[in-house]
Amino acid sequence: MPSQGMLMETVALLGRGVVMNDGLGRLIVGITGASGAVYGVRLLRILRNMNHIETHLVISGAAILTLRHEMGLSAAEVSLLADKTYNIGEMAAAIASGSFQSAGMIIAPCSMKTLSAIANGFCDNLMTRAADVMLKERRRLVLMVRETPLNLVHIRNMQSVTEMGGIIYPPVPAFYCHPPSIEAMVDQTVRRALELFGIVDDGIIRWNGIM
Repeated sequence: MPSQGMLMETVALLGRGVVMNDGLGRLIVGITGASGAVYGVRLLRILRNMNHIETHLVISGAAILTLRHEMGLSAAEVSLLADKTYNIGEMAAAIASGSFQSAGMIIAPCSMKTLSAIANGFCDNLMTRAADVMLKERRRLVLMVRETPLNLVHIRNMQSVTEMGGIIYPPVPAFYCHPPSIEAMVDQTVRRALELFGIVDDGIIRWNGIM
């Protein structure tokens, strides 16, 4: 329980107009080498248009190849969409610590290798370490896993992450909104994922029932 001195100090800070930042305006974004790089890129572009969200990006080595192959983008170009980008091997980065406040982390897309590392607590790079921090600090972790068909190891890893508090979010398209293009389909999927962090975007199409 906070002491009277701590409470008085907080009141004094607020009285001077000091904002007590709880990190809810920050989101950590990971992009792995799984197919579907468009999800991570589109997510960053949507967040870029939201001035109140600060993005912290980690791109895996395999993702660099996928971004180039699927979207014709370099890692440097994608990095420009984020407020801060970290090297995958930068284990001393701010996001490697639970003291770094954030609303959570999303990995879009998430490879089965990264899923396996997270499920088994194998923190061999900054992306898996940051995800592990989300779990230990009881913050929101969303994994947009990309693989099909699934074998039993994949399913058990998803179960493990779910039991630890993470959310498995396969990028399954919503056909009820009659998307006119692949871009619209991706946007709907990404916006639904962002809502899991309380980040609401007006562009989402909601189900209103069948009349």
